[in-house]
Amino acid sequence: MANAKILLIEDDLTYSKIIKNFLEKHDYEVDQTSKINEAFVMLDKKPYDLIITDYRLPDGTGMEVLENIVHNKKNTRVILITNYSDIRTAVRSMKLGAIEYITKPINPDELLTTVNEALKSPPTRGVPEDQASAVSKSPKKTSKTTAGDAYVVGKSPESLQLEQYISLVAPTEMSVVVLGESGTGKEFISKRIHEKSKRSGGPFVAIDCGALSKELAGSELFGHVKGAFTGALDNKTGNFEMANGGTIFLDEIGNLSYEVQIKLLRAIQERKIRKIGGTKDIPVDVRIIVATNEDLSNAAKKGEFREDLYHRLNEFSLKSTPLRDRGEDLFHYAAIFLQDANQALGKDILGFNEEVKEIFKTYSWPGNLRELKNIIKRAVLLTTDDYIQKESLPVDLLLPENSSTQNSNTNDLKSSFEVQEKAMIIKTLNEVKHNKSKAAKILNIDRKTLYNKIEKYGID
Repeated sequence: MANAKILLIEDDLTYSKIIKNFLEKHDYEVDQTSKINEAFVMLDKKPYDLIITDYRLPDGTGMEVLENIVHNKKNTRVILITNYSDIRTAVRSMKLGAIEYITKPINPDELLTTVNEALKSPPTRGVPEDQASAVSKSPKKTSKTTAGDAYVVGKSPESLQLEQYISLVAPTEMSVVVLGESGTGKEFISKRIHEKSKRSGGPFVAIDCGALSKELAGSELFGHVKGAFTGALDNKTGNFEMANGGTIFLDEIGNLSYEVQIKLLRAIQERKIRKIGGTKDIPVDVRIIVATNEDLSNAAKKGEFREDLYHRLNEFSLKSTPLRDRGEDLFHYAAIFLQDANQALGKDILGFNEEVKEIFKTYSWPGNLRELKNIIKRAVLLTTDDYIQKESLPVDLLLPENSSTQNSNTNDLKSSFEVQEKAMIIKTLNEVKHNKSKAAKILNIDRKTLYNKIEKYGID
């Protein structure tokens, strides 16, 4: 896009200047700032085609920038810059609407390619007022997908068993809980269930409960009538009505408030909903699939999640295994992503050399398949030989602490992922002087999840 306007939000002024000068040499107009509040003022004064924002900033995080764009429906795109410690946040940003994420240290060619591709993509859009979530005909998560967003069954025993379970439960009307880490494809699994069910001709509506504000979650899910509350200027159709005759997918279900949980339980039991401020019951015919990376059973026992709702939802459960625990899938998906990257970048890389294969085998893959796809695309861009070499990989991938074998000498020790997660939480708590609200915001999790993890890891 010729003369596209870019807003760069980066607090490392030297780094910011380098990026600005580089992009301006390629005929882009670049404004820069180091703070989120200043960025919001600039966005109100001037339209931008693209925002490139660092994740960690002095007065907040890049996720707040993304949420502002989504909420205010600005006609722009967002690229998130992250460190490898923030890779799971980057995965979540894609679900919320980010066009792409790139990791530090940034390679100039990678940056330019990412910017060019982002500007060809549709702008990051807010959700229309008359619908709280897009009716998903092509899920946005890229975990188990090729470039065509087709579900690809893995070759590992875990993936084959998962596919068998999907085939068994799909034709039924059972509610399903899908468990697994971010980036393991929970939404794709849910869409797979829908597509193999008798409801496949109906809508598939996907909602990220973690992105719903507590004040408006009830309205988003069940709708409201005009005048129900301040700002309710018109009637609103909720997600359950939109999903009528099909499947509704509720991601991060544990984030719903107790009050909304009660309404959800009623919708399941009576197959009826009532809009906020409404007086009439509306019948709905919806199959419910939920996903979480929390232990809902434990949360129910602690009174943090309604136990009766948990049992109604958990008629059948599936586990999406993280990439580091299903070795046979690693190079199966790597080959698919290599083919996708070759096609996207107009290259013909044949594969990975043995050293790269060994690095892939020992890396912990905290961002799962999304991270694998991005690393391969970056490496294809930088590779000039027939095979991807170690030099084309991000530096962080080569660090010993990111190895899946680190601290995992016996089955009795915690996984490398848990060690990294604990270290990240401790580091963040120390940085904010143990202000848990600030820590939760920086880590991009809610306070309840943070408290659970502090208890789990025995952090003082």
